Amino acid sequence: MAIEIVDTLKLAREVKKRTVVMDTKKMHAWVHYYPNPGDKDDLHCHPGDQTFLLLDGECTMAFEDGGKAVLKPGMVALIQGGSFYQLENTGSGPMILMGTRTGPNSANKHIIYETRRDMREEHGNRVRSAIPQAVDH
Repeated sequence: MAIEIVDTLKLAREVKKRTVVMDTKKMHAWVHYYPNPGDKDDLHCHPGDQTFLLLDGECTMAFEDGGKAVLKPGMVALIQGGSFYQLENTGSGPMILMGTRTGPNSANKHIIYETRRDMREEHGNRVRSAIPQAVDH
């Protein structure tokens, strides 16, 4: 079994965009970087179960029922596949998250709340985002 140690905070601060750090048949993991307060993505879901661990900054998660939850460093969101959410940087500086999801990154779908369709089908492989330099989720 291969083991790799990654300094996720250092990586995020150097690369300053979403960076996949592991991608296998069973799961994938990445570091999210939202540089500016107010940066957010769209309300969406993925079929696979996933986690988000907030490493730095503050993240407000919004949900389809109008509810919200605020994550502080060290807090984790445990998300069942098919649950709609939106991530927003509500801190005073960059927001850095570590994410994991079941299945390989290539099998991932980004389902937009309004259309209930995969963003990749509607707009190609690049996912729309208000976050500069963001790549597909």
